[in-house]
Amino acid sequence: MNQIILGGGCFWCLEASFQPLKGIQRVTSGYAGGTKATATYKQVCSGNSGHTEVVLIAYDSEEISLETILEVFWQIHDPTTLNRQGNDKGPQYRSVIYYADEKEKGIIQQSIEESAKPLWGDGIVTAVEPVVPFYPAEIEHNDYYRRIGDRNPYCTWVVRPKVDKVREKFGHLLDSGQSFA
Repeated sequence: MNQIILGGGCFWCLEASFQPLKGIQRVTSGYAGGTKATATYKQVCSGNSGHTEVVLIAYDSEEISLETILEVFWQIHDPTTLNRQGNDKGPQYRSVIYYADEKEKGIIQQSIEESAKPLWGDGIVTAVEPVVPFYPAEIEHNDYYRRIGDRNPYCTWVVRPKVDKVREKFGHLLDSGQSFA
């Protein structure tokens, strides 16, 4: 089982977009990159903890490659806006990828050149950093879109368009045993 930590705005969006893909074993919302030894939603939302909202993706590389995961990542968030995704503003929403080793770092850098830049141009601000401690989010933040869906207007207007984009562009990667919401 391989793992990668990605930050690209609200973790609900990332979680919902990756959960139904073949080869994705688990997506856990959480926090990474801060200066404190723990993190809570309240601390992270303040923008003062240094943590970023992220997802920890556990995947089977025999079914889905890191390159494919990164292709999806570039499609579902804007890697050219510093500390912001849509109306979500602050360093906790920055675009970041945490790599485990030099091989992963190379794959990420190649993906930026071959996938992100053709989509977004040269203004990519995604940070590529060595892996740091990951703190799972509170239980109510995990599996959020599947549980809440369109009952939360944020999900209707922010999460669902990203999920729809994954369905449209990556339908061939969907696991028939999984659902979005």
